[in-house]
Amino acid sequence: MSRDVMQSILQKIKEYDRILLFRHTRCDGDCVGATKGLARILKLTYPEKEIRILDGQRSSYLAFLGYDESPDVLSDEEYATALGLVLDTGSERRISNPKYALCRELIKLDHHIDREPYGNISWVEEHRSSTCEMVVAFYTAFSDELKIDREAATYLFTGMVTDSGRFRFREVSGETMRMAATLLDLGVPTDRIYANLYMQDYALLKFKAYVLRRIRMTENGVAYLHVTRAMQRRFHLTHEQAGAVVSHMDSIKNSLIWIAFIDGMGKDRATRVRLRSRFVTVNEVAEQFRGGGHEGASGATVYGKREVRALLSMADARLQEYKETHEGWL
Repeated sequence: MSRDVMQSILQKIKEYDRILLFRHTRCDGDCVGATKGLARILKLTYPEKEIRILDGQRSSYLAFLGYDESPDVLSDEEYATALGLVLDTGSERRISNPKYALCRELIKLDHHIDREPYGNISWVEEHRSSTCEMVVAFYTAFSDELKIDREAATYLFTGMVTDSGRFRFREVSGETMRMAATLLDLGVPTDRIYANLYMQDYALLKFKAYVLRRIRMTENGVAYLHVTRAMQRRFHLTHEQAGAVVSHMDSIKNSLIWIAFIDGMGKDRATRVRLRSRFVTVNEVAEQFRGGGHEGASGATVYGKREVRALLSMADARLQEYKETHEGWL
C-alpha cells in the first residue's frame, strides 16, 4: 500500500514545476526537519523546479537549522499553480500557513492518527516514530532517482531525534534505526545536533530547579506541573521553553503519566496541555479536551481550573485502571 502511495506522490512531484511545503503551527523538530529535509532532496533532484518552504514561524531551539521564507513572497496566483505538500500535520486547522488552501493539489504526509483526512493524496503511517522517518523511507524507496546530501540528512536526523525522544519512544522500531543509519552514513554531525538541542542556559537550569520543587502528584501517580504566566514572565520563557517542562517529569518511578499545563499569554487565556506517558495511552484523554496526538505523547487545550481538574481526574482514572490490570510497570 505505502509503495503505491509513495509512487503516486513521486509522480505528482514530477508533474509540477512549483512545489510548496507546509507544516503545523508551533513548529517542532519533526515538522521543521521533515519540510527542510524533503525540500533539500527535491532541490537536489530537480534543480529546474521551484521548491519552497513558506512559513514565517520562528523557533529558538531550532534556529541552528535556519529559517524559511515568508508566506507573502508568492502571490495568490502563484500559490494556485503549485503542488502543496503538508508534512507532520494531522488536521488542516493546524497548518501554519493558511494559503496552503490555494494550491491546485494537496498531498498529506503524516504519522499522527488520521482523525481528519485531507488532501488529494494522503500518506499516513501511524506506526512511524516521526514524519522525518517517512521522508527517509520515501528517499530510500526511490534512491535510484532521488538525491540526498549531508545537509538534508542533518535536517531529517534532527527531526527523528526530537520526535522519538532520542530513540526511546515505543514507536521506535528496527526500521527507525535503519533509516537513522542511512542518514548517519552521510556524515550527520551528531555532536553539533545534540549540543544545539540539549545544551541549556544557566537561567533555564535555574528555572528547572524552581519547577522541580513544584511537581505535584495525583492519588494514582499522575505527575503534573502548572507553568503560570507569572513564571513565564519571571524567567523570560518562550512558549517552547515553557512547554519543555513536561520532560522534567519523565523519570519519576511509579508515575506513568505526566502532564504540563502552560498558561497562554494571549487574550483568550487558554492553557496548553502537554501529556506524556509510559505504557499508558493518553491521546484519548487529550481528545476530550480539544486535542489529540500519539498514544504516549499528546496535546490539548483547557480553559479554567474546572477543566484542569477534569483532565487530571480523567488521566488519574486511566492510570488507576492500567495499574490494576497490568504488571511489569515501574
